[in-house]
Amino acid sequence: MGLLLARARPHALLLTVGLLLALAGSVAGLAQPLGARAVIDTLGGNGALLQPVLVLCGLVVVSAICNGANSYLLGRTGERVVFDVRRRLAGRLVRLRTAELDARSPGDLISRATSDTTWIRQATTTAPVGIVNGTVGLLGALILMAVLDVRLFAVTSGVLVAIGLVVGYAVPRIRAATQTAQSSVGIVGSALDRALGAIRTVKAAGAESREQATVEDAAERAYRAGLTGVRWTALLAVVAELSLQVSFLAVLGVGGGFVAAGSLPVSTLVAFLLYLFYIAGPLTELVTALTALQQGLGAANRLTEVEEMAVEEDTEPGHAVAAVRTPPPALRFEGVRFGYPGREDVLHDVTFEVPAGKRVALVGPSGSGKTTLLSLVLRFHDPLAGTIRLDSTDLTTIRRADVRRRIGYVEQDAAVVEGTLRENLLYAAAGADDAELRRAAQQSCLDELVDRLPDGLDSAVGARGITLSGGERQRIAIARALLRRPGLLLLDEATAHLDARTEDAMSAVLTGRDIGCTVLVVAHRLATVRDADLIVVVDRGRVRARGTHAELLATDPLYREFTATQLAAENSTANGGAPVTVSDRNQ
Repeated sequence: MGLLLARARPHALLLTVGLLLALAGSVAGLAQPLGARAVIDTLGGNGALLQPVLVLCGLVVVSAICNGANSYLLGRTGERVVFDVRRRLAGRLVRLRTAELDARSPGDLISRATSDTTWIRQATTTAPVGIVNGTVGLLGALILMAVLDVRLFAVTSGVLVAIGLVVGYAVPRIRAATQTAQSSVGIVGSALDRALGAIRTVKAAGAESREQATVEDAAERAYRAGLTGVRWTALLAVVAELSLQVSFLAVLGVGGGFVAAGSLPVSTLVAFLLYLFYIAGPLTELVTALTALQQGLGAANRLTEVEEMAVEEDTEPGHAVAAVRTPPPALRFEGVRFGYPGREDVLHDVTFEVPAGKRVALVGPSGSGKTTLLSLVLRFHDPLAGTIRLDSTDLTTIRRADVRRRIGYVEQDAAVVEGTLRENLLYAAAGADDAELRRAAQQSCLDELVDRLPDGLDSAVGARGITLSGGERQRIAIARALLRRPGLLLLDEATAHLDARTEDAMSAVLTGRDIGCTVLVVAHRLATVRDADLIVVVDRGRVRARGTHAELLATDPLYREFTATQLAAENSTANGGAPVTVSDRNQ
């Protein structure tokens, strides 16, 4: 409820105007049966007919205008509320801490931002106005019915009490069913995101039927939960309509007897019957508003969960670092320990230094924590113990945005977003001109691709870069990192998809010599690490050894094994065999 109130509060003035219009329409509607009675009384007497007819027509017109204006105003306000919620939610989703994103499915988060937000529209606009207006209209009609004839009102009251009991029983169940359905829709989104994100693997493995079954299972749960809500809503409609019909027949029979006995004027019976038909409007409005509110509360619970997820606050305290190019920084790990939530620690007492302007390579089995070390430098996570220093400053005292502004990062699976090549490169430097883009493309050996594409930098690359090869996607990521003119360059298997010729051509850039920066590289290729100023061997989350290539060959068995594996791979490739890489146990 708190989220609904928070989202409605900025539009309080418009909602108040909408409520006043709705109440004005209700008052005009409540007066119509009395106007009809006046017309009938005039017909039975000798009074002028024109005035009561004009009054009745005026009430009809005022009611129609107020209801139409109210409908437009609330509809417009509802769309604005949804827009504001989606804008706020999108801003929050992209600022969620990495740990929060790692624990949740992207499909479910997308469902919350798209599907769940639509339920907020009515819950924050037409629902509260409908509850107030429906209640006022219903109570007003009941009071006027009691004033007209208390005997007929007593006949009607029992039926209305029965409707109230059914509504009170059904509304919470509608809310529960709606929330279950919304959660299931999120699961559908997650399943589709998984299948479509790996569609080539799915097709190659012949797993289309299995993935379809997973989606269908989630869709069926959403269908069943939605069906439960529909059943309760339909029951309310049936009970309300049946009750009104029974009331009408009872009032018509009893009232007709009173008219025949001369104890009730015909005009009063007609007015009472008109009120009986009138209350169907506010009663339906009230039930619909309560249902919409329950549906909105179900969606609000899921959106509140997003609001409660931890984000990377731009305003968190820390030292500001200049956004301009600075001298290459030194990077130092001091007794760093880290573990992911619910799992054993993956890093234990890690200590080593990357001197300013030097190139340090991390090698070791997969799962040994190399990529995690880069994540800590980027402050995707913070150490559980120990300190990482950029020059002499503790990273955790620097704002995340300022840390990342100094870093160029090429991740293991190079991310390419749907759009053009230019848009992908501008992720790194939104203000870069064509000359800068061309220079970065040349440094990353991407210029041949740019020249080959029909529209050059403005050529579309497809969803997730599907039209590009793995090497081309990786070169885009490298160019993007270089555009930042970083002081510190982090490379995580940045050349895994590059051929030897391209890797050699980029060696001056990847070692940091051409761009004057500090480099920390994770690699399995011997050619990538052999010339590093320092090689750090990581095994099972600990620094096992450090030194130059020659020193480690002489002192560390694991590094010798790594070197032997790579030499075998190079020989295999030279002889036409498949390349082999060192075991990828635990990254």
